[in-house]
Amino acid sequence: MSDLIRVMSWNIHGGIGPDRRFDLERIAGLIARHKPDIVALQEIDTRGRDVDCLAPLRGLRAGYFTEARTIVAPDGHYGHALFSRWETSAVELHDLSVRRREPRFAISARIATRSGPLNVVSVHLGLAIGERMDQVRSLARLGGRRPAEPTLMLGDFNDWASFGETRRRLAAVFGWHSRLRTFPARRPLLRLDRLYCNDGLVAVNCFTDAEAARASDHLPVIADIRLAGRGNRDAPPHIVSP
Repeated sequence: MSDLIRVMSWNIHGGIGPDRRFDLERIAGLIARHKPDIVALQEIDTRGRDVDCLAPLRGLRAGYFTEARTIVAPDGHYGHALFSRWETSAVELHDLSVRRREPRFAISARIATRSGPLNVVSVHLGLAIGERMDQVRSLARLGGRRPAEPTLMLGDFNDWASFGETRRRLAAVFGWHSRLRTFPARRPLLRLDRLYCNDGLVAVNCFTDAEAARASDHLPVIADIRLAGRGNRDAPPHIVSP
């Protein structure tokens, strides 16, 4: 049995593609094609829709589901979620909200993978630079809580600067991060969506899927990772650019 863990992060733009159609079937279809073990989805939006609109996402291989509803309205909710095929425990929601900005939360959880426990943090950061700096300081502390344990952070960091403060602070905690351009999906220029791994993890393969441009304004980031000490720790990841 392979010890690789496939992880995926994708901002699904509320399920609305470039054709302006709400269609979670095509979102779920693309996710299912890659068979991820752990999935973080941002911009899940049920506002103004039928209560069963999220049904296609329930068909994924995920037996465990955790969500952060950052906006709750009379006609639905908006936020991001973490899916896992393995048992998830120690779930916490961390308030990253900055006054007068859109509410933001990080999800942290401990996932019992087949290779051992993995700490996961799922995020969707703010648009303003000052807001994001506050959030990243909190995330750096959160990511460094258990430095001796494998930790993965993934999501939409909304950070377009190639060598900005966001990346420097998180690089001090995590030894590796993805570098794929994911936005805008049809002609990706910005690395808004990323995965971060600390020294307890090895990224073996990292890629995206250009077909996702038919379903969202972001491309997903997909990676195969393993717990350090299993296989060749020094093997560099194979990166495929969109």
